[in-house]
Amino acid sequence: MSVRKAKLINQRDTILQDMLAGFVSAYSEIVRLTDDGLIVRAQPKAAGKVGLVIGNGSGHEPAMIGFVGDGLFDVNIPGALFAAPGPERIVAGIKAADRGAGVLLCVSHHAGDLMNAEIALELCQMEGIDKVEMVVLYDDISSAPKGSEPERRGTAGLFFTWKMLGAFAEMGASLAECKALSERIRDNTRTLAVALSSCASPITGEVMFDLPEGEMEIGMGVHGEVGTGRHKIASADTTIDLMLPRILDDLPFRAGDEVLVLLNNSGSMTLMELYILHGRVAALLKEAGIRHYKSWIGPYATTQEMAGFALSLCRVDDQLKQLWDAPANGAFLKGV
Repeated sequence: MSVRKAKLINQRDTILQDMLAGFVSAYSEIVRLTDDGLIVRAQPKAAGKVGLVIGNGSGHEPAMIGFVGDGLFDVNIPGALFAAPGPERIVAGIKAADRGAGVLLCVSHHAGDLMNAEIALELCQMEGIDKVEMVVLYDDISSAPKGSEPERRGTAGLFFTWKMLGAFAEMGASLAECKALSERIRDNTRTLAVALSSCASPITGEVMFDLPEGEMEIGMGVHGEVGTGRHKIASADTTIDLMLPRILDDLPFRAGDEVLVLLNNSGSMTLMELYILHGRVAALLKEAGIRHYKSWIGPYATTQEMAGFALSLCRVDDQLKQLWDAPANGAFLKGV
């Protein structure tokens, strides 16, 4: 399957600045761009509430810039394309998010993100910034076996944490309570992805990984990390039949559970395909006696024009459902 290498950019060394400038020009009522390159709320959260921060490599839009706003993150620290922001920029993001009740730094588990976040916390201690906590988030069942969950990668399922944690902090929860909730959501979330085609780096123009015509890879990571094996491209139902039982078994999800469903478009899937896939997910959940609360379907964490999707489930209770349904206003995430 051919990969589109030509991209409508200006200069390769200004991709990030041009993208961020265009983004805030489109959503100036929700976000603004600081002089040091942070995406922050246009109107800061009320004083006395916990600030929420996340840093990430760019190239996965709308993650994470699209999830800054009321009921969501206070600050996003965009790194270079597919590269985590450095520790000093993370510290700047923590300072920008501080509203007097402490700051929770959310880290999608990848080696560079975690290393830079840990150094940033050390720098905060050196500066006397002591009301800062870090939560490491992961959900990808293909990246480490059951029993080694902390070694897993962070992928699209972190979206559940962002939405519900954002609502919790907005309601006035303490720093310790916010961290505990984010860990609970993480531990009730499982994700598995599939790729049908590769994509090209906007910087180099090179294809990011090789995937032969007519094959798909189950377990592909958001940067093209190797999955659990390649298969001939199958029907939508067969693909879900390969994926969903593995997700259900891993937590495990059981009859009587209630779940949120995310079908994340990795880049160039059509809504037609995603709706067909979702129909099979809903049918299998019903067959398993698992209640389906609500779904989100769309491009939330992309890898350029990669063809593929991630399927995520999050087990919820009454509190989490209330947080899921709480108001939110980000550029790419709206609540009730």
